[in-house]
Amino acid sequence: MQLSEQLIYCTTKIINIIDETKIATGTGFFMNFNENLEKGTCQPVIITNKHVVKDAKKIIFSVCKADQNNNPLDQQRFTITLDEFNIIDHPDNGVDLCAIPIASLDSYSQEYKVRLYRGKLGTDLIINEDEVKDCSAMEDIIMIGYPNGLEDSYNNKPIIRKGITSTHLKFDYNGKKEFLIDMACFPGSSGSPIFFCNESSYTQGNTTFFGSRCKLLGLLYGGPQHTSTGSVVFENIPTNPKAIIQIPNNLGIVVKAVRIKELEDFMKDMS
Repeated sequence: MQLSEQLIYCTTKIINIIDETKIATGTGFFMNFNENLEKGTCQPVIITNKHVVKDAKKIIFSVCKADQNNNPLDQQRFTITLDEFNIIDHPDNGVDLCAIPIASLDSYSQEYKVRLYRGKLGTDLIINEDEVKDCSAMEDIIMIGYPNGLEDSYNNKPIIRKGITSTHLKFDYNGKKEFLIDMACFPGSSGSPIFFCNESSYTQGNTTFFGSRCKLLGLLYGGPQHTSTGSVVFENIPTNPKAIIQIPNNLGIVVKAVRIKELEDFMKDMS
């Protein structure tokens, strides 16, 4: 698979059942926390925003099925409904980030005799400080998710969008470990991972490198919206439509991926 094709197996649409009449949607992506290659152990989780799963009574997501050789069966999905689940919030209340442990997926596979194919991002994919220093003020980026709940339902695939960084990655936007992106961000995009994804070459400063590059930069959580009165407000990307007319101004706020490392360390201390 090409690099971008591998990434589209790493996300899942999250359906949050709040009550009998209220449903919200967002995006999550699969990661392996605290991976020990020698022991073959890890903590598999879905990463998303706190507000995506707020007040959830049930959480529904799906995983692509696999054949006997562990190749993806793209037109077949396995839908999982979690009636009992544990949500691990980032310990900082001001960080819109959480993890849903999914070690139970193996039991689903055994119970229903189905093979599952899911992309598994490791925290080694998170951009590090030295790599951030080499970035320019404007970088090409991609976002993978489910804007307005849209997906390729026949092939069980998310939507890929492309944009640029609007603030330099080396700076903390407004003093928080966040940065801005120039990209249309609609309801359902909350929790979408943001990547560098270069499959043949990329440029850093005045140098062109030949080869692939894939780095996880963070995940979308909010953005400025114009209201019908013309004012501008910053808020979470909504998970369902609102009665007040709000118009995205094609900017998004991203939680930096270093916060994911903090959450990984927090979960390690809990175990």
